[in-house]
Amino acid sequence: MKLRPLLTNICLVLCMAGIFGQDQQTNYQLPPKAIMDLATAPPTPTVMFTSDGTWMVIMQRNAFMSIEDLAQPELRIAGLRINPKSFAGSRIPFIVDVKFKNVKSGIEYVIKGMPRDSKISNLQFSPSEKKVGFIHQGTEGNEFWVADINTRSAERWGKASLNSTIGKPFQWIDDNNILAKTVRLSNSPPQISAIPTGPTIQETDGVAAPAATYQDLLKNPGDAMQFEYYCSSDLAKISATGSTNIVQNKIISGFDLSPDKRYILLNVVKKPFSYLVPYSRFASQIEIIDLNGKSTRVLADNPVDEVRPKGFDATTKNPRNFLWRDDQSATIAWVQALDEGDAKKEVEFRDAILQLQAPFTGNPFTIYKSDLRLRDINWGDKEMAIVTEGMFSTRQSMIKRFNPMLPDLRADTLFNYSTDDAYNDPGRIVTTLNDYHREVALSNNTKSKIYTISQGASPDGNMPYLAAYDLKQKTQEILWRCKAPYYEIPVQVIDLQSGTFFTSRESVTDAPNYFLRNFRGLNPTQITRFPNPQPQMDGVKKEKIQYTRADGLNLTAMLYTPKGYDKAKDGPLPVLMWAYPREYKSSTDAAQVRGSKYMFTRVSSGSPLFWVLRGYAVMDQTEMPIIGEDKDEPNDTYIPQLVQNAEAAVNKIVELGVGDRNRIGIGGHSYGAFMTANLLAHSDLFKAGIARSGAYNRTLTPFGFQNEQRTYWEAPEIYNAMSPFMHADKINEPILLIHGEADNNSGTFPIQSERLYSAIKGNGGTARLVMLPYESHGYTAKESILHMLFEMDNWMEKNVKYPGTMSKKPKS
Repeated sequence: MKLRPLLTNICLVLCMAGIFGQDQQTNYQLPPKAIMDLATAPPTPTVMFTSDGTWMVIMQRNAFMSIEDLAQPELRIAGLRINPKSFAGSRIPFIVDVKFKNVKSGIEYVIKGMPRDSKISNLQFSPSEKKVGFIHQGTEGNEFWVADINTRSAERWGKASLNSTIGKPFQWIDDNNILAKTVRLSNSPPQISAIPTGPTIQETDGVAAPAATYQDLLKNPGDAMQFEYYCSSDLAKISATGSTNIVQNKIISGFDLSPDKRYILLNVVKKPFSYLVPYSRFASQIEIIDLNGKSTRVLADNPVDEVRPKGFDATTKNPRNFLWRDDQSATIAWVQALDEGDAKKEVEFRDAILQLQAPFTGNPFTIYKSDLRLRDINWGDKEMAIVTEGMFSTRQSMIKRFNPMLPDLRADTLFNYSTDDAYNDPGRIVTTLNDYHREVALSNNTKSKIYTISQGASPDGNMPYLAAYDLKQKTQEILWRCKAPYYEIPVQVIDLQSGTFFTSRESVTDAPNYFLRNFRGLNPTQITRFPNPQPQMDGVKKEKIQYTRADGLNLTAMLYTPKGYDKAKDGPLPVLMWAYPREYKSSTDAAQVRGSKYMFTRVSSGSPLFWVLRGYAVMDQTEMPIIGEDKDEPNDTYIPQLVQNAEAAVNKIVELGVGDRNRIGIGGHSYGAFMTANLLAHSDLFKAGIARSGAYNRTLTPFGFQNEQRTYWEAPEIYNAMSPFMHADKINEPILLIHGEADNNSGTFPIQSERLYSAIKGNGGTARLVMLPYESHGYTAKESILHMLFEMDNWMEKNVKYPGTMSKKPKS
């Protein structure tokens, strides 16, 4: 008997049992060094440009929060997560460094006098764009700071602490004054007794009120008191030398200065508060006040919005979306549903836009009526506005031009397309700053053309472009288009006369950087030189593969193989497949090619690409379309289509000689986790699965989920068939379940993973449940992310790379 190999195998079994057994160590663990180095790479800076393109602001974000950050006191009320110490959101990804750069000279400037240990957010250019205002979260609250581009120095304005719990915290009036919501420090926090004074009661009166599974709602009177205290603020005028209150002690959910800076549009939350919906649907009063706080006109006094019709196209019957016309000095506009918010009602028009001009003493009048639900509006000038209408149920979207001066004139339809049809998506309307320093649709001198920036989806993948659209001829001219081997997208048009615009360009080997271009054909000028943050990925081969599922539908995936891999010499690899299902109403649209094979590979913390450094082939963005043509709903055949998609992907990776059919794992996050559990329940294609932050029992989301509009009571067989929890006895491959203990995403309660784990365990299956303290739907603490990667790596090594045997030691 050879004793040494036997002892080696026994030791390895005991070691793995220590990792995967019942009594796991609960301290945070680290993944292998190759994964950890990739995960902790610094983030690439973000930028913003002045409108004339002369200066740019370079912002460096913090790579991670810490678990200590997440463990700070946090209020989860009214759909919000609040840091009670700072009167701000509790999970803000702060900017830690800001610099100015002159685009022409290329000189980068350090800003003198910046706050120490910067925790910066809410950066905004002043009206002249010579200054940048921002919030710094100091030890005593949110401080307002100003950085001057000319002097390259920063200073704090005033001593007031700003309230950023809901809505924007400040807005520039001019270069020397801002409007800001300030904390009322004279008030004391409510004293909430831990001893209840009575039960919490809800009652329904027979009126149907279907609602999404919102989380972090008010649960008791104590929550309501805290919401009122922490979200109440004064609205003040602040300068470098002092401040003056305009509005006192109100729950201001939104405010906006009129373009001429004479009026303020004010949205105030009112009692009674709701225990069924988040604060955005609480009762509210919308009014116009002057800069002295005097009310000029109450526009609406909306009751609590708890009851809405069913369906994703439903909306409130109350007036909504109040906003200033960006092209006028002081004209307010808003939207009113003409179908009482019920998209199933047959009406001539779906929504209307109403407006009211200063001094707001007359009656509002209608300037536009839509065929579909109003989604967006871009103001141009007094004779042109562009609206986007759409219906989720049909996937139809329309972009139209209308004349606000002639409301009876029929609107021109510029684009009419399906939101599933990537090839015909016109993209976004290009905007520019007008004399009021407000964004309006960019047009040429004769007002005959507007401009769009599109992803440029095509059979060759996304090839973004900048286009001019002739409003009279209704034709589009592509002024500039990205060319292989780059993925390059316009980000800001500077000047039509000179044809200059900024782009962000990248390639498989080049990290994203910004360029100054000219659509008249001049050579581009590179204006940033951000380095490759993850050189460990150099040499990894990236390939967009195409294949066909059993019914003939064309599919794609992005395939990554390790550096130096030679399938003839090295043979088939273990595979990690990662996906996220999407619903379509047309097989033609579903078969379109999406994404770009020329994009740079930046490995984010939630990515599966770490495992290409561990010797795996990784199939990312593996398409999983679920199609329902005509009157059929996609989810009517969700399971068979899902399995067909997976079978096609598995067959392709095996046919290529890259993947080992007996060593393929499947994984996903959120709806991708739901997919993973279903594939393990309804197929035997995979050796193991990884499911992060998913929902597995659809009876817990009974009023619809993802793109499913039917309720549980309308389609119980669909809900049950799609719920992997109902088929937990069939999950006979190992599944790793990871979930944030504080997940606030609608539908993905932590109990979803806990109950699926219990069901699998009770039926004798193999599962591991990892609950991450303080984490939400996406994980942000460094400790949590590294531990998640540790768990995933161990799971793949044990169950996919070396399935069913301990005879081969995993690579370190």
